[in-house]
Amino acid sequence: MERIPVFILVILYFISTEVACNGYTHINNNVQSERRALIDFKSGLTDPNNRLSSWKGNNYCYWHGIGCENGTGFVVSINLRNPYPIENDIPYPPENEYGNQIYMNLSGVISPSLIKLKYLKYLDLSFNSFKVIPIPQFFGSMKNLIYLNLSHCGFIGEIPSNLGNLSNLQYLDFSSKYTYHNDFGYSSDLFIKNIEWMTSLVSLKHLSANNVNFSMVGSQWIEVLNKLPMLIELHLDNCNLFRSIPSPSFVNFTSLSVIVISSNEFNSTFPEWLLNVSSLVSIDMSLNILHGRIPLGLGELPNLQHLDLYGNYLEGSISQLLRKSWKKIEFLNLCENDLHGSIPSSIENFCNLQYLDLSYNNLNGSLPDIINGTETCNSKSLLPNLRELHLQHNQLMGKLSNWLGELKHLEVLYLYDNQLQGSIPSSIGNFCNLRYLDLSDNQLQGSIPNLIGNLSNLYYLNLRNNRLSGTLTEQQFWKLSNLEYLYIDSNSFRLDVSSNWTPPFQLNYLVMGSCHIGPAFPAWLLSQKYLMHLDLSNASISSSIPNWFWNISSNLEYVILSHNQLQGHLPNSNIGEFLPNLHFLSLSGNLITGTIPNSIGHLSSLEVIDFSSNNLTGSIPSTIYNCSHLMVLDLGNNSLFGRIPKSLGQLQLLKLLHLNRNKLSGEIPSSLQNLTSLDVLDLSYNNLSGQILAWIGTTFANLVILNLRSNMFSGRLLPSLLSNLSSLHVLDLAQNDMTGEIPVTLVELKAMTQERDMGIYSLYGNGSSYQYEERLIVITKGLILEYTKALSLVVSIDLSDNNLSGEFPKGMTKLFGLVFLNLSMNHITGQIPESISKLHQLSSLDLSSNNLFGSIPSSMSSLSFLGYLNLSNNNFSGKIPFIGHMSTFTDSAFTRNPNLCGAPLVIKCQDEDLDKRQNAFVEDKIDGGYIDQWFYLSIGLGFAMGILGPYFVLAMKRSWCDAYFDFVDKIVKWLVFRRRVTYARNHAQRQ
Repeated sequence: MERIPVFILVILYFISTEVACNGYTHINNNVQSERRALIDFKSGLTDPNNRLSSWKGNNYCYWHGIGCENGTGFVVSINLRNPYPIENDIPYPPENEYGNQIYMNLSGVISPSLIKLKYLKYLDLSFNSFKVIPIPQFFGSMKNLIYLNLSHCGFIGEIPSNLGNLSNLQYLDFSSKYTYHNDFGYSSDLFIKNIEWMTSLVSLKHLSANNVNFSMVGSQWIEVLNKLPMLIELHLDNCNLFRSIPSPSFVNFTSLSVIVISSNEFNSTFPEWLLNVSSLVSIDMSLNILHGRIPLGLGELPNLQHLDLYGNYLEGSISQLLRKSWKKIEFLNLCENDLHGSIPSSIENFCNLQYLDLSYNNLNGSLPDIINGTETCNSKSLLPNLRELHLQHNQLMGKLSNWLGELKHLEVLYLYDNQLQGSIPSSIGNFCNLRYLDLSDNQLQGSIPNLIGNLSNLYYLNLRNNRLSGTLTEQQFWKLSNLEYLYIDSNSFRLDVSSNWTPPFQLNYLVMGSCHIGPAFPAWLLSQKYLMHLDLSNASISSSIPNWFWNISSNLEYVILSHNQLQGHLPNSNIGEFLPNLHFLSLSGNLITGTIPNSIGHLSSLEVIDFSSNNLTGSIPSTIYNCSHLMVLDLGNNSLFGRIPKSLGQLQLLKLLHLNRNKLSGEIPSSLQNLTSLDVLDLSYNNLSGQILAWIGTTFANLVILNLRSNMFSGRLLPSLLSNLSSLHVLDLAQNDMTGEIPVTLVELKAMTQERDMGIYSLYGNGSSYQYEERLIVITKGLILEYTKALSLVVSIDLSDNNLSGEFPKGMTKLFGLVFLNLSMNHITGQIPESISKLHQLSSLDLSSNNLFGSIPSSMSSLSFLGYLNLSNNNFSGKIPFIGHMSTFTDSAFTRNPNLCGAPLVIKCQDEDLDKRQNAFVEDKIDGGYIDQWFYLSIGLGFAMGILGPYFVLAMKRSWCDAYFDFVDKIVKWLVFRRRVTYARNHAQRQ
């Protein structure tokens, strides 16, 4: 081998050294550039929880969220997604890991230094809080990006159109968060004006723009997206899209697998062009305004696994729809549409089905009784993958089918609000995985099978409002260790457990109203340490409430023990210390005695206090003002005495105040005018006195019921009292000592001027006081009527049994919504105006025992709803207009009016006989007079024509006259001859 010259080796050495040094320098420079870009990016961020604490030192490839290319050190990915986003379906960080640092959001400014990361392909900043800044424009210059996730970052403004420069992009998500702007609903801070730039994203496979405003795009969105041949997933949930779903001129969605266009305002039929996209795996068009028939072809899409059409107006026969193949369907949600028919037995063929929701439709018939076989599924079992079955709120009838027990993997079964009958089958004990069971609001009978106690995974059980009965023993509960929600109220159960029974469960909600639990207070409640909601109303408990009850669970929010025979006293201890979260406390309809303890003020979270219908005595504690969240205070129907405490005026959230049927005295404290949110003020049946102050009318603009009946109020009924009560439905000031005239401002009760339909206004159920049922006693028709759920129908004025004077207020006839009107037992004068016929809704009218005079208006006969009328003991005169609807009332409605006459009274009017004679004459004139005159005239004319007609004919021609009389002579002679022959024969026979 020839030797290489030394000088050549030297040259090669210097060359290789130079190249190596320059290469190292070049790489080192790139590394430093990438590091500086990341440091600049970090400097613009706000990181309260030090998520980026590892971003220090030179080896940035090991920094949190950074990914580098092997060998070169170039940054190719940045993943700073919030690991614990504030989403309902994603849990918060556990306390033992992050302590109290729940929020892991990054915020601040996104530095343009990211442009220097030339090889960056993956960028995820999702679920952080870059509030009130737009999406940076420079993102459109990062042309190597394949993945870009900017979702739920709080960005505002227009989506930059230069994102269309990212031709390599395969995944793009700029979904926004909800922002509540106005009373019309949610709207987004992000919007798109022009969508044409998306046509440049030729590599795009995934597009998510949920909650981004597309309303300015119009209908071109479908044509633009149709030009993306590689698109696999499309998510446009709640994007303000509206009108119809356009049909593309040519369907180019050859790869489309997922389409989500839910929660928009599409008002059209189902887009049948989707039936030509055979690649579809998932379709979500829920919560739109789609109408028309559901295409049967959906069941033939070969790859469809997920179909959600919930919350539309789609129609169709469920029997026809479910007879299609649905080969791969796993999720089928047709809830809240207009489907009809019965569920076919072909449902057994849905071997892959995991979720089925047909609730809130018009399905009828019974559950399919016969399942032909299970050989269609590989597992040889019925619907082997079904996890959730929702059939609630339909019109299903018949019995619960035994085959339900074969659904081995079922976790949720909702059949409530149907018309199901029969008993609960014992096969229900086979649901070894069942967690939610709701059979409420049906017509089920019989007892609960003992095998229900085998459902060890059961978390929620609701059997309320059926016709179930029987005895509940420990056996029905013995394995229900996971049960937390139990609703069995409105049935006829009897609980029979031992006094030392310790349930296997720890309940959050226990509702056993109308179950026979007593007479002893259930001692097993002592074991329920996590109870939040307790309803033992109407449970036949007749003992006292044990002291331990108030300390069983600090989580208690609702306690309802009403309508029992509970005895004893309310606790004097500081129960607020033990029940800091109590919102609702109802002990009404019991036999509780003693006073209301001052410690009631320590329950500072209370929103509803209902101690009505007990035997409580003493005064109302002034400490109750500490319950600053109180919305309902009902202490009615007790024996409380003393004055109304001024401190009640500090309960500024109070809506319903019932102190009726007690022994309260004194005047209404002026501090109550601070209760500007008050809807109901009921102080009736007490010993309150003084004047009804004008501030009641000026302060309580929202007042619906004002009941001051049966007190000792005096003075004039001031016009300002009624001038501002525009929401008032019920005004009851009866049985007081009010004087003066009825104010003309009565017409300003605007709520009474409207003829309301049933159900438009519902008073009961205010906020969290949804279980408090407002009641109203109306005395009418001689009866005491109690209104609860029909309270919205009551529009009433009762000023009876006072000393009111003046004329009948004509303005009252403008209160077109009035149902009850009682002005009896006053000194009202004047006449009833004809315009009273405008009160079309009037059901009861009592004007008795006044000084009214004049005639009774005949227009009252048009009051077709009037069921009770009392005009007795007045000075009415003339004849009663006993016609139309007025003819349905008896004489008791008109008695003790000395100048009143006519039916139904036995007193006849003075001119009644003359009227009868005149009427008879007129009737004779009309019915017979003219007929007789025409009868006699026709006879006379006929007779004259019979005589004079032939005379004039015979007188005109002599030959006719001779021939006529010759014929008459022959007839007469023949008749005479026949008579003589007959006489001769008869005479010969007698001889």
